[in-house]
Amino acid sequence: MGIECLGVRLQILHSLRKLWQVGMESYKVFNDPIHGHVAFHQLLIKIIDTPQFQRLRYIKQLGGASFVFPGASHNRFEHSIGVGHLAGELVKALQKRQPELDIDHRDILCVQIAGLCHDLGHGPFSHMFDKSFIPKARPDKKWKHEQASINMFDYLVEDNNLKPVMEQHGLVLPEDLDFIKEQIAGPMDTSSSRRKKVPWPYKGRPEEKTFLYEIVANRRSGIDVDKWDYFARDCHYLGIQNNFDYRRSLMFARVINVDGQNQICTRDKEVGNLYDMFYTRNCLHRRAYQHKVGNIIEFMITEAFLKADQFIQIKGSRGKMFSLSTAIDDMEAYIKLTDHVFEQILHSPSEEPDMAEAKQILQNIVHRRLYKCLGETQAKEPMTVTQ
Repeated sequence: MGIECLGVRLQILHSLRKLWQVGMESYKVFNDPIHGHVAFHQLLIKIIDTPQFQRLRYIKQLGGASFVFPGASHNRFEHSIGVGHLAGELVKALQKRQPELDIDHRDILCVQIAGLCHDLGHGPFSHMFDKSFIPKARPDKKWKHEQASINMFDYLVEDNNLKPVMEQHGLVLPEDLDFIKEQIAGPMDTSSSRRKKVPWPYKGRPEEKTFLYEIVANRRSGIDVDKWDYFARDCHYLGIQNNFDYRRSLMFARVINVDGQNQICTRDKEVGNLYDMFYTRNCLHRRAYQHKVGNIIEFMITEAFLKADQFIQIKGSRGKMFSLSTAIDDMEAYIKLTDHVFEQILHSPSEEPDMAEAKQILQNIVHRRLYKCLGETQAKEPMTVTQ
């Protein structure tokens, strides 16, 4: 076009891309108590309106904390909506400020989908299930909710026939599906990458777009939109003051090449705000997440689940039956597993003697007959304690 200035050429190229991307696509607006009115692309609405995603309505964000903090009954559904929104806000802000990053329509949609679906794999009472119940029920099973989120996402796409819909909205498969899953749980095959000494382990996006992997789950620094949402949301419902303002971090985020990789960085004057972020995290753990009564209640729920494990039967794929702890192996069974298991055990018929012990434990919780801490001690040197 006869334009020699690189900056002007990039601006024109960016504007042309924006014109190409703009379509007559409708958006749906949610009124979120934390972020206000948030708009979602119709492809994201297709994902939200699936049984696999709607299941998150019935899983409490903070597990047993609601037995201690009356307001902490918010769920994984609203948190996922918030993370999807913030993921879109951050990637769009980077696209607007730095057109040379070549962030396109596909990148934005994939980052938002990863934000929405990053917690699909949580079980009843959230972290109590994957950090307490499963390790005790299946000690030989190395299982994390991130892997379950990937399995549930695959099930969501297949069960609702979303691949053609994704392609209609410009996604390229399977490349973009890999990108979404890599944002949730990291590289798809780290073992082979190490074996072949491949420096870049991701398949979804090239190394120039390293920064896209730092938005939903930042494995480099831990500063990501997942934390931004749950800090604000948990503080709101717990009644704890939130000293961290994620909006400032959104404004000051820039992508800079550091040691050969494009990373999301922030202004030096923002270091105080980031310190507040980690202080907020520490405060939430001390005052809420690790609350001693909350821990006791989750310990009791875990014990009840262990006693009821083999007596709860869940129908999965091809009519196969699964127990509470084996349902994680089959997504058709796992989708039926939510916090309702608590009521299922609590209200089990008295003529079912197998559930009697588990039922009694949950009745003790309801009547506030909780286990008491008899004492604690500090080991003088590191030691291994078995179950």
